[in-house]
Amino acid sequence: MNKLELVDRVLHGMKVDRPPVSLWYHFGVQHSSGEQFARLTLEYFDYYDFDFLKVMNDYFYQPPKGLKAVKTKEDLKRLSRFNVENSLWREQFKALKIIRNHLDDKAYFIDTVFDPWQSIRRNLTGEHIKDLMANEPEALLAALEIVTDNLIAYCKKSLRLGSAGIFMSVIADRELVTREELLTFIKPYAVNVFEAIADLGRMNTLHVHGEDLFFDDFLDFPAHIFNWWDRGPHGPALADVKGQVSGCVMGGIDHQIVARNTREYLEKHVREGIALGGERRFLLANGCSIASWTYPGSIQAIVAAAKAAGTS
Repeated sequence: MNKLELVDRVLHGMKVDRPPVSLWYHFGVQHSSGEQFARLTLEYFDYYDFDFLKVMNDYFYQPPKGLKAVKTKEDLKRLSRFNVENSLWREQFKALKIIRNHLDDKAYFIDTVFDPWQSIRRNLTGEHIKDLMANEPEALLAALEIVTDNLIAYCKKSLRLGSAGIFMSVIADRELVTREELLTFIKPYAVNVFEAIADLGRMNTLHVHGEDLFFDDFLDFPAHIFNWWDRGPHGPALADVKGQVSGCVMGGIDHQIVARNTREYLEKHVREGIALGGERRFLLANGCSIASWTYPGSIQAIVAAAKAAGTS
């Protein structure tokens, strides 16, 4: 069974001898070209022989010219709809084309985005986001609608270029936002993006980001795959979520332990993760990005242990 067939069986809820496996980390080349990023990404994928590829996306949301911080209502009004192909994301599009040509008929790849609230928090609102939610909610909501439209345009372009799905990181951590803030400023806009691309991808993936999560508020999310830090201190467990959604779950590997444990320990960890995920509707992967400086032998041990599960 090839990589495409293995993933397809999982997506269709069929029993498999072992789950597809993949891992990811940030390459730190957001200052460089799409061609360079694609080369590193494909080298990484081929070296570790993953079953599917999560393409990172470290090219940031396009800020209005000359605006160093979004901290007022007037700043929010400067956010506008733009041509995504002429934005900072153009380098990601270059990379996706190269990745598609390399992986065509060999493996699926999914492309990473950040929810609209997180997109502007990362490099535009930053430390001012809490104040804007509290004191300028209407202006922020209007800005988020614009950001959502731009993000939808980006996702549609990515899917046309060959992505099998969009992997969206959505903030849901009690330490960062209240539930009211989540339901007002974050979830509705993330849902709007995924509803707009629901029929365009086969592996649209929700990454519920954080440690102590408002997870129940995402069980109705229109995604094919759910990913989170399932083996963290707060969970929830893979089986619990799989019992409440019609799609697949992705996880089983604690991203925080990959870089600091022996290969023997990691092999055991993989076997435990596979047992937790089950024989259907499960993809083996990290709950969030692993450390970029991880020992290559550790990643190789994880992949080998996952593939060995299909021969035992």
